[in-house]
Amino acid sequence: MALEKDTKQSLRLALIASEHTVSEYSIFLEHLLVGLADESIPVALVCPPGCDADSVFTGAAEIISHPVFELPLTGHLNRRLLVEQLAKFKPTVLHCLCESKALLTKRLAHRLDLPYVLTVNSLARHLVQFSVSSRLCAKIITPAKSIAADIAEAYPRLAERIEQINIGTFVAEGNVCFSESSHPVTIVMAHPLDNADDFENLFNAVRHLIIDGYEFMMIVSGGGRAEGQLRKLLAALGLLQTVTIVPRLRPWRSVLATGDIFIQPQPSSTFNTLLLEAMSVGSAVAACQGGVDDLIIEGQTAVVFDPNDELSIVGALQRLLDRRDFARKIAKAAQHYLKDNHTVSKMISATLQTYHEAQQRLKG
Repeated sequence: MALEKDTKQSLRLALIASEHTVSEYSIFLEHLLVGLADESIPVALVCPPGCDADSVFTGAAEIISHPVFELPLTGHLNRRLLVEQLAKFKPTVLHCLCESKALLTKRLAHRLDLPYVLTVNSLARHLVQFSVSSRLCAKIITPAKSIAADIAEAYPRLAERIEQINIGTFVAEGNVCFSESSHPVTIVMAHPLDNADDFENLFNAVRHLIIDGYEFMMIVSGGGRAEGQLRKLLAALGLLQTVTIVPRLRPWRSVLATGDIFIQPQPSSTFNTLLLEAMSVGSAVAACQGGVDDLIIEGQTAVVFDPNDELSIVGALQRLLDRRDFARKIAKAAQHYLKDNHTVSKMISATLQTYHEAQQRLKG
């Protein structure tokens, strides 16, 4: 026990995060930082100066901004300054939280001669600048079996280093799905508004349901280059009174908790933390399979539709709107699945174990 305590006390961790990580995986990052604080592990969080780190609970973590200079031809200078700051912090392990920072983390590990772990949240075809040190990269962490299998197939030489650690969440005691009979039915969708084609079949399905006499409101949370097109589409379909587009709001969990039903309109190439959180608060999920779909188990944790088939979408939503007991059963089953497979305590424990193994890598 004394040896284990000494090992924990000797661990000093530097987390390397992108703006995307701080924004899209903020709930995961908060849980990780709280877990590390509970273990009294010194942490430095490296992130871009423009990201909203203040919105994430960082505890006692030391915040290091990188890059300092956002000007052409300053990459080498920025890396040198970062190396100097990290050298003062004296980390024993680096953890790259986003595949987009894999090359930077590899360079830092070589400069500081430190082991590191790398988290990959996307399927292999979406990896950019994916570079791994054969000597210093101890583990590649993935939050889903689908990602782990995809990375192993694309990079067979890395297969033995891949470890699946599910992202943890706190499951609500109650269940928001149709819990308030006096409130209007609410459907929530959170998805980038970058491609109008992603929504056309869904909005046509919503129009179909409204014509058939269904009453509900839909909240679409997000932003993107196609937002103007989507507002025009909603106007053309006569849905401006039914569907409201709002910016991505925080805290996300409280927004998701307003929805009886949560929709994932298209397959996702990355792990969808909003789907995880929607399930955790007890929304009934309607989604499509494909991509990173580990959470979507047809008939158990979600109802499934074909995103390219308007009638398939209509049918999936009718199953939930017409059969409220079934919808609540689906929502509760999803919560039970998360309690079995996505606890924060298991995530922290497994992640800490990878840090300790990485720390011993260079000593071995």
